[in-house]
Amino acid sequence: MTTVVTHSSHLAVRNLRILYRQPVYLAFTLVQPMVWLLLFSQLFERVVELPGFGDVSYVAYLAPGVIVMTAMMNAGWAGTSLVDDMDRGVMDRYLASPVRRVAIVNGILAYQAAVTVVQSLIVFGVALAMGARYEAGAVGIVVVLAAAVLLAVIFAALSCAAALLMRTQDALIGIFQFLAFPLLFLSSTLMASALLPDWIGSAAKFNPVDWAVVASREALLSSPDWGLVGGRVALLAALAIVMTGLSARAFRAYQRSV
Repeated sequence: MTTVVTHSSHLAVRNLRILYRQPVYLAFTLVQPMVWLLLFSQLFERVVELPGFGDVSYVAYLAPGVIVMTAMMNAGWAGTSLVDDMDRGVMDRYLASPVRRVAIVNGILAYQAAVTVVQSLIVFGVALAMGARYEAGAVGIVVVLAAAVLLAVIFAALSCAAALLMRTQDALIGIFQFLAFPLLFLSSTLMASALLPDWIGSAAKFNPVDWAVVASREALLSSPDWGLVGGRVALLAALAIVMTGLSARAFRAYQRSV
């Protein structure tokens, strides 16, 4: 177990170094959620005047949604690093080395989790600068970070599994685009649940993006329903375990075929 953790951490650091050495992509990764927050908060600023939003500014309502959306969007591309490693022969060197096989995927998941935490804190900082206020304090922020990280792990594991099975960038991009936007709009990320059409509200109950959004927003309230928060976080954790297992099975299938 210690060996797996050590190898996973080394590979996560490798991915962070790759990100650091690409300043344009690094800037895009860190700035993108801030742009979404600024644009969407201004575009839909007056939507909170509709009945169903309650006494809250749209930027305060939107910030947890942007955090969740960013976690999903970035994690969906996680498998591209595996495809690059396959194309450049790095994966062959991994398989010929003593590195634990599970650590190859775990390193990517840990990297995505670290990036998600940094992006989420940036969004919170910008939202607070724009006037958003959250009465829950540090506990609520920790819950939001946990929900975002779990969602990032879910989509990163799915992306890695798709990359190992499909082995092409085009297929990976197609799968992610097919899933990402329907899941985003079949949730309360941008709009209050009370204002969603009934059929979207029903679909949202089975949507991990909505689980993360609901848990995040509820945890930031002055008097959260911790049963609701715990239930949604538990669902995210269970799905994260399932998807991590799926990525491990996909890696074993890849090993058998090379």
